[in-house]
Amino acid sequence: MLKYLLSRMFYSVALLFGVLFLVFMLLHITGDPVSLMVSRHATPAEIEALRQELGFDRPLLVQFAEFVKNALQGDFGRSFRYRQPAMDLVVQRIPATIELASVALFMAILMGVTIGILGGSNPNTALDSIARGLGLLGQTIPTFWLGLILIIIFSLNLGWFPAYGRETFKFIGLTLPNKSIILPAFALSLFTTGQLARFTRSAVLEVMNEEYVTTARSKGLKKMRIYSRYILKNSAIPLISIIGVQFSYLLSGSIYIETIFSWPGLGNLLAEAVSTRDFFLVQATAFFTSFVVIGLHLVTDIIYMLVDPRIRYR
Repeated sequence: MLKYLLSRMFYSVALLFGVLFLVFMLLHITGDPVSLMVSRHATPAEIEALRQELGFDRPLLVQFAEFVKNALQGDFGRSFRYRQPAMDLVVQRIPATIELASVALFMAILMGVTIGILGGSNPNTALDSIARGLGLLGQTIPTFWLGLILIIIFSLNLGWFPAYGRETFKFIGLTLPNKSIILPAFALSLFTTGQLARFTRSAVLEVMNEEYVTTARSKGLKKMRIYSRYILKNSAIPLISIIGVQFSYLLSGSIYIETIFSWPGLGNLLAEAVSTRDFFLVQATAFFTSFVVIGLHLVTDIIYMLVDPRIRYR
């Protein structure tokens, strides 16, 4: 168990340093980063002064070593647009993104797992065909297109939900989202819903054919007990890794949805940083998102190991 845990942690740290290298290279793969940061009317003297100020006149290896040193301290430089430390801006946007991803994951689990269980429990029936169709539909509809359709129907035509922004209310001292989160969360959850529906259906079908389920049926156990004690419990084990991966996707893949709905999260911040060529802010956002994704994958591996002891000996 300890060997498995240490190996996963080692791979996570190595991957994190790989991400640092890729984030660092974001500034250099497009050419001279200084020429992209300054105004087109800047003089050569102003460009050279900025290059020296930012340290881009030094050898690339020295720049990378300094970048890694500062990054490990949470220092990614100052945003050109906001005139604030880039990581501070990222931290300010984290709650909105976590809020949106959490609600989207809840919707996906509620819809996807339910659809998967219904389809897997009734194979080769009309209900199973509907479940498979909904699962396939969830994975093929583009989320940004769905977001626009939801705005047109439920915001502009019906007026049921706000078309943009993040509105909250206070309850027992807690800041909670109101109905403004429904449309972006639903649009963001659709792909994950399709994934969970497919995997849940496959897991239920696989467990239903196991010998211990057949033995339980032969003993005359009630159908509800068989499902709760054997089928659903064992079907949930492979879903743990899927849910962990999908939650990291929801956190890092919400750039289109946040932009469409003007949701003040990390995705919207990254889109603004890219459009304004705010490279230090792009670096901070990209690194933090990657750090969260790698961390979630590590936590998922640990939980999976605890739930299924067989993984420890592989």
